[in-house]
Amino acid sequence: MADNAADAKTAYARQPWRQAYASDISPDFEPLADTNLGALIRRSSERFADRTAFTTCLDNGLNGSLRFAEVERLSDQFARFLLGELGLSPGDRVAIQMPNCLAYPVTAFGVFKAGLVLVNVNPLYTAPEMQQQLKDSGARALVLIDLFADKLETGLQDTDVEQVILAGVADFFPLLSRALIRAVLTLKRELPRPARPVTRFTRALELGRTHAGQQLPEPNQKDLAALQYTGGTTGVPKGAMLSQANLLANLAQIQAIARPALREEGETVLTALPLYHIFAFSFNLMTFYMNGAHNILCPSPRPPSKLRKAFEKYPVTKFSGVNLLFRGLLKEDWFRSNPPAIDMSIAGGTALHEAVAEEWQELVGSPICEGYGLSESSPVVSVNQPSGEIRLGTIGLPVPGTEVLILGDDGSPVPLGEEGELAVRGPQLFSGYWQQEEETRNAIRDGWFLTGDMACMGEDGFLRIVDRKKDMIDVGGFNVYPNEVEQALERHPGIDEAAVIGHRDEEGNESVLAFVVRNDATLDEDAVNRHAKDNLTGYKRPRHVVFRDELPKTSVGKVLRKTLRDEVSAD
Repeated sequence: MADNAADAKTAYARQPWRQAYASDISPDFEPLADTNLGALIRRSSERFADRTAFTTCLDNGLNGSLRFAEVERLSDQFARFLLGELGLSPGDRVAIQMPNCLAYPVTAFGVFKAGLVLVNVNPLYTAPEMQQQLKDSGARALVLIDLFADKLETGLQDTDVEQVILAGVADFFPLLSRALIRAVLTLKRELPRPARPVTRFTRALELGRTHAGQQLPEPNQKDLAALQYTGGTTGVPKGAMLSQANLLANLAQIQAIARPALREEGETVLTALPLYHIFAFSFNLMTFYMNGAHNILCPSPRPPSKLRKAFEKYPVTKFSGVNLLFRGLLKEDWFRSNPPAIDMSIAGGTALHEAVAEEWQELVGSPICEGYGLSESSPVVSVNQPSGEIRLGTIGLPVPGTEVLILGDDGSPVPLGEEGELAVRGPQLFSGYWQQEEETRNAIRDGWFLTGDMACMGEDGFLRIVDRKKDMIDVGGFNVYPNEVEQALERHPGIDEAAVIGHRDEEGNESVLAFVVRNDATLDEDAVNRHAKDNLTGYKRPRHVVFRDELPKTSVGKVLRKTLRDEVSAD
């Protein structure tokens, strides 16, 4: 057995994936010249100053844009507002809770330029979920979309947040459009009155301009740049600590793979995935800013019809999505009747169904390149290379500088072609989980990150994900962790116990199924759903509730989710 493990380790050490790289991509890691993210942003802003950097396009077609030079100037002002006006110091955390809009890149870039730490928060989080993340991160400032200002009273309880900045989806739109949007939202009563003093985002920029003489810091590559929250085996959200070096390394890796497929001019990427998600953040936001592309920001892709105006108004050449989004677009008559001339599509977040990939390529004329990543890896670990072989059913090849092992139950490498846990090592890997030393020790062993995902590698280096984490539920590309949902459900006084598993429909889509033991006989499914709506964001809520007299457990009282899954499968 020892000899087999040694042979297997040698096989991975040879890095067979290097031989499968496209001829125009170097398998060796080549770092960027930039010393920090602020320097990268500055270099790109100056290089492409006169080009349009971002356009927010609403589903009604109203839009606003910023040029690269404007993004540079405004993000400088916001950085100086954070430092000079709020008195924040390098290393302090700033939370961003916004959908895709023009204020997002200005804010994120300003945070990086100020040497502060970015904390992405899902804008759809309920107030308790929001409060948990703000409290854990210790964020001192929050930039929140004004549509959700009603969450502030509960969401800020027992947190370190001292200042709230309210941004609007229509910030930086032409005056008439901005006034029209605000009037409609006010009429519909969709602009709640904040429960505490706030600063409007545009006012923050004005205040930042008064500190124009303030020198911005130059973080070093070891400095913390972002806390990217992810779930874990315990279900408790954990902040993956990503340094300047981690994010820069992954941008260099993405650039190496994508460069042959990128145009010098005329590149337009449509960003439908949320920028608070690490996939869209690194790939859509940062990579395409580096390359001078026009980035179309869409606040929401659900339903996919909300993207119609953006596709019709702009010549989209690049697109990223999850399986659910690709499939949704393929069902839209307007999309099928006039498919865009997309020459590169990237899929991540969840397994890409082969039938969807084949239909997309037939309609659009170019393939979908599936990849794999995690918040802990900034995020890209592997991807099918656009200029090389694109193999359906795989997550492609490890990106340059990334090492991979497939480990058996005993922690030893298994032979190529056999299944095991995917372990990863590379310059893009996080240093650990924020204030969670035990979780960090469990996740990182001898410099290798244990992903918890089951995978196998072929003789030629192509990787395939065999199964997701044992208990994780994949809802439309978003990870749902049962413990978090169970804990939220069990806050209801009428619920004694709850257990949560994933349930797949006939099309293979997974949703949350909850088993509930009640201590109040009058409790019904509607009451459970109302409670879930108050405590969980949409994709985490149970779609089905089954009431049980008891839950299957081990001798020590641990709920056996596997038994529940087996029972559902047998029905």
